[in-house]
Amino acid sequence: MAYNVGILGATGAVGQEIIRLLHEREFPIAELRLLASARSAGKTQSFGDKSWTIQEATPESFAGLDVCIFSAGGDQSKLFAAEAVKRGCIVVDNSSAFRQDPNVPLVIPEINPDSVDNHQGILANPNCSTAISLMGLYPLHKAFGLKSFIASTYQAVSGSGAGGLIELDQQAHAWAEGGEMKQEVYPHQIAFNLIPHVDKFLDDGYTKEEMKMLNEGRKIMGIDDLRVTCTCVRVPVFRAHSISISAEFEKPVTVEAAREAVRNFEGAELVDNPANAEYPMPLNYSEVVPCGVGRIRKDLVFDNGLALWVTGDQLWKGAALNAIQIAELLHKKGKLSS
Repeated sequence: MAYNVGILGATGAVGQEIIRLLHEREFPIAELRLLASARSAGKTQSFGDKSWTIQEATPESFAGLDVCIFSAGGDQSKLFAAEAVKRGCIVVDNSSAFRQDPNVPLVIPEINPDSVDNHQGILANPNCSTAISLMGLYPLHKAFGLKSFIASTYQAVSGSGAGGLIELDQQAHAWAEGGEMKQEVYPHQIAFNLIPHVDKFLDDGYTKEEMKMLNEGRKIMGIDDLRVTCTCVRVPVFRAHSISISAEFEKPVTVEAAREAVRNFEGAELVDNPANAEYPMPLNYSEVVPCGVGRIRKDLVFDNGLALWVTGDQLWKGAALNAIQIAELLHKKGKLSS
């Protein structure tokens, strides 16, 4: 069975990865329809020996589609999601528009696959740093019962889309050549710098990105009283986010049991041999399907605590890959119309 598949935001960094992964993972496609803004309409997008003409996104664009992956930002999702559903199209949304809607499943297929069973036409993809963090935390939650965690993120510029990648590249070249470092995407120079500011600040001093870790973690793992403190930092890395985590559990923990839990969890890869300098790093987890988990050790502050390090590709597990895995899950469960 093959499906008519759409991508809204096909020209962006995530949209291009969706096109690539749909083909590399051999998702059953009858028609692929690429949608974007009016300024991109008529342009051609290619992958391998295939090419498509980009269409302007309008409500009528979704007619005849079985599923459409949205990666054009929250405003576009709010504008078009209901129109797509009205026309019989299932929406897998990458933005934050519907993540906290109680009627919209927030899905990581390895963690809460049954959440897709009662969707009402829209399914949400979690925030990138949340998705990557939970790939390390969820197997430990199953083993020990997660109570709380403190996270510091090291977020690559890929999280800002193509503009962030270009800005870091241009600043690095400008530094090497003694030129001017232009700042357009970030409020400060990102090359050779760290910016503890991802998303908008809220009244309590946290950013929206930091609060997503708490709210989305609770919803995905079904832990209503989960406590989280998070600091999100943009780092001069092109691709793949990393997260340092200290977690507190209900049950007594051991490092070996924790390693075994990660080792047996689909979607995570244990890389934890510090004696040989083996641990997950962004260079090793760019364009890689699983997330790497390592540096597992007893936490020295929490009782029943573990410290760990998780790395994953923001454009893949943090966005495009997870969205496609949701579509694959719907296909496996027979919940995509044809």
